[in-house]
Amino acid sequence: MADFQTIHAGGQAIAVRKDLRVPMRDGVTLAADAYHGTEDRPRPALIAMSAYGKELQALALTTPPQRRPSPMWDGCIEAGDIARVVKEDYVHVIGDMRGTGDSGGVMIGNYNAGGVPQGQDLYDVVEWVAAQPWCDGNVGMIGISYFGSMQVYAAAERPPHLKAIFVSGGHFDFYETTYHGGIMWFMPRAAREGRGGDSGIAHTDVRSRMQEVHSPEELRKLVDERLRDPDVAAWPNLVHVLRYPRNREFWFDIVMNDLDGEWYEERNPVKLAENIDIPVYLQIDQGRGWTVDGHIELFDVLKGPKKLDIGSYPPMQSRPWIEEHDKMFRWYDYWLKGIDNGIMDEPAVSVFVEGSREVVTAAQWPPKEIDYRPLYLRPRHKLSPEPELMGAEHAAPDGFYQAPLTVTDKVEIVSWSTEPFEEPVELIGTGAAHLFAEIDQDDTNFIMRLWDVAPDGGRQLITTGFLKASHRELDDRTTEGNPYHPHTRAVPVKPGEIEEYVLRLYPFAATFRPGHRLLVELSNDEPLADAHNALLPPDAFHLPVGRPVTHKIYRDAAHPSRLVLPFTKRHG
Repeated sequence: MADFQTIHAGGQAIAVRKDLRVPMRDGVTLAADAYHGTEDRPRPALIAMSAYGKELQALALTTPPQRRPSPMWDGCIEAGDIARVVKEDYVHVIGDMRGTGDSGGVMIGNYNAGGVPQGQDLYDVVEWVAAQPWCDGNVGMIGISYFGSMQVYAAAERPPHLKAIFVSGGHFDFYETTYHGGIMWFMPRAAREGRGGDSGIAHTDVRSRMQEVHSPEELRKLVDERLRDPDVAAWPNLVHVLRYPRNREFWFDIVMNDLDGEWYEERNPVKLAENIDIPVYLQIDQGRGWTVDGHIELFDVLKGPKKLDIGSYPPMQSRPWIEEHDKMFRWYDYWLKGIDNGIMDEPAVSVFVEGSREVVTAAQWPPKEIDYRPLYLRPRHKLSPEPELMGAEHAAPDGFYQAPLTVTDKVEIVSWSTEPFEEPVELIGTGAAHLFAEIDQDDTNFIMRLWDVAPDGGRQLITTGFLKASHRELDDRTTEGNPYHPHTRAVPVKPGEIEEYVLRLYPFAATFRPGHRLLVELSNDEPLADAHNALLPPDAFHLPVGRPVTHKIYRDAAHPSRLVLPFTKRHG
């Protein structure tokens, strides 16, 4: 069994088995490395699989962890702390998905491996690892973000030797990952093209799914149609990607599919998770609300033993990824090593509450009883529990004109604020923003950000909401304070008409302390730089509106523009 080389890292000797060839059922072989202690005996294994390249993950042995806004932060080094995994007496298996890195085969489209569901390959990897003499047959998985999503795909296939998973920061509903409220998000471009702090996909043979299913003539027509969107046509990178998709195949596919439906639903991990019956630990930090939303949605679907851990702001963890390992090893010591450490005696849900900095635990999300209550937009940029009594002729609308970013560097923002709170006010859950608005174009973006503003003017982002105006339709999942949009079609707005737009405010947990205010900001583009954006990679913004738009926000007796927020009953 001793066919490994020995290296030294993290103050210890580590055995490395390089370039293992893992056979898939269709004859393709995937490449993997295995790291473990030098004592030659079987151990439980933790598998990390991605399209980013196993050699990049090996930098965790030599590169000190970086936090944003360090320019050395690389978002793709996500497989975990190799030296720590070895120290805890596990085998760390790091492999390349088919069509990437040192693996064979072809990858077609996002989360689809050459016509083979990625879960099928992951099933074969799990079972192969479990059969190796250096593994004791107990297998889990490890890694954040892309690696987290892969764990869900693997578990949904039910490989017999996958005993539990620990998912940190995964991305699940892939439409919601790439279009927030129907507005294109650029961060998947970074992870796929290698931009703005990400190394990107380790291309070997990756292909566009759109190019596979459409003839060149059909695709040219579809590309021309996509370029008729003025937002897309105004953004140079998107014009370039659509005209020259080679080596940008994954991002090309995302840009070409701006509506939800079959293209995204075929491999939606949330739906696949209905098949998962092994123990699942879900961990996510606040500050990037859409990923919090996905973890909660997945948690509600799972039927086996499960935990949901929502951590504190800021949103971006270190790269190489090292956080959450203490929790992860408690989880795997229980499920893979049989150590009764009491973790399953603890509540299923744990939520860090910003402001109070308390940790609230419960059996479910939200962890406390809540009352959805409104805060109304009022004249003079105020937020109040009481609605406006005057009509539009006396309570004239607020508004802003936004020129396209092709001709200005200024992002216009209109805001409303509460008075300073006199006692602590706690909110935990999702929320909604009802905006009665009139625009002079057939589309725009509504981007809302909620802040906790301290008496000294310091502020922290609490949650966000996004909605492309043409995606304003609601579906039958919608309840008070918890709106959903189908995003299956775009319905142009009739310029000059007042419409009600309902934005989903992503899940959050915050206590506003005495003297603090709740500030809500509305724009149709994101600020080019602020304290929150500095914590995100450079590409973590949304596609700006490519046309000039005038926005009027009505908030009068006939147009009750308001926030609907989850006030906990304890602080009612």
